[in-house]
Amino acid sequence: MADPSFLDWPFLDDAHRRLAAELEAWCESELLPFVDSGDLHDDLDASCRRLLGMLGAAGFTRYAVPAAYGGVHEALDVRSLCLIRMTLAYYSGLADFVFAMQGLGSGTISLFADDRIKARYLPGVAAGERCAAFALTEPESGSDVSATRTRAERDGDEWRIDGTKTYISNGGIADQYVVFARTGEAEGARGLSAFVVDADTPGLEVAERIDVIAPHPLATLEFNGCRVPAGNRLGDGGSGFKAAMATLDIFRPTVGAAALGFARRALDEATGRSRRRQLFGAPLHDLQLVQGMLGESALDIDASALLVFRAAWAKDRGQARITREAAMAKLYATESAQAVIDKAVQIFGGDGVLAGNKVEELYREIRALRIYEGASEVQKVVIARAHLAQAAEADG
Repeated sequence: MADPSFLDWPFLDDAHRRLAAELEAWCESELLPFVDSGDLHDDLDASCRRLLGMLGAAGFTRYAVPAAYGGVHEALDVRSLCLIRMTLAYYSGLADFVFAMQGLGSGTISLFADDRIKARYLPGVAAGERCAAFALTEPESGSDVSATRTRAERDGDEWRIDGTKTYISNGGIADQYVVFARTGEAEGARGLSAFVVDADTPGLEVAERIDVIAPHPLATLEFNGCRVPAGNRLGDGGSGFKAAMATLDIFRPTVGAAALGFARRALDEATGRSRRRQLFGAPLHDLQLVQGMLGESALDIDASALLVFRAAWAKDRGQARITREAAMAKLYATESAQAVIDKAVQIFGGDGVLAGNKVEELYREIRALRIYEGASEVQKVVIARAHLAQAAEADG
């Protein structure tokens, strides 16, 4: 039922339209039966591994890495990443999560690693055979990356990493982690570096698995004298903050795309309910208040799509940094998706809060997207700073 007219917008080309059609058909024939089987959350880790294998076998994880290492495009194509996340999220939040982490978890490798490291890790990610993770957040360092306390000290031909990372997606099932640690080149954000750490490296321990309202693999990691080869540092010393922000520049619009997928599904569910449900002798959608909710939802979805694909298009056409555009896309799409889903729950009435109802599931799924990869409040600061910088530049 979801409106497909956005595919004709000039932000997208014929290759994107073919991808959208291929993925939609795959979701209907392969993903939906697995989602509807009821087995999805019986064993969360096993479900994620199975979904990763399914996405890999279908070739969709190839979009998460560059062509030289098994991918589809010469460089990461953000519009493709957004289309995939939006479509997967429409059908399954867990499937979207699995795909998203292949991209985010390996993105810093794609952007900053040398050829040796890329050749070692990326082909397995592209094939859906290696599970990737991105370890940035700490107990006292979330939105403020400059407060990172995990340390890496050079010891001969190795780096020794000590510290704690938490709320790490794919924690406990990943084959490798991109880890950000303080290496001391400067104070604050300019003294961080990025490393790739194999999951079986001695000194790396999964200290705790974390349960959240929309279940997915999440963990706290402890690094105690964890030694990695010197060559596992990604980029130059002190470039970790730059690497993290460049990675998030690419993947923040895709968070907006996932929210867009959730919102599109919520509107379809609400529309179907309003057409089936009778109230006072007439369909529910005859009520002007309900029409108002549906109209606002359709408006928010189109506005979100414009911001998401504007940001993705800008990056794909060669704009070096899209920090402002990515922040706008993530902020608006996640906040408006929360509103769309809330309206859908309201249209369903009591049934909307029953466990197992799709809109109840969406209500839980959307909430984290307003927090991870930069909370909504942080995105407002990012946008304001970019705006003020532009104003200052215009004034000379």
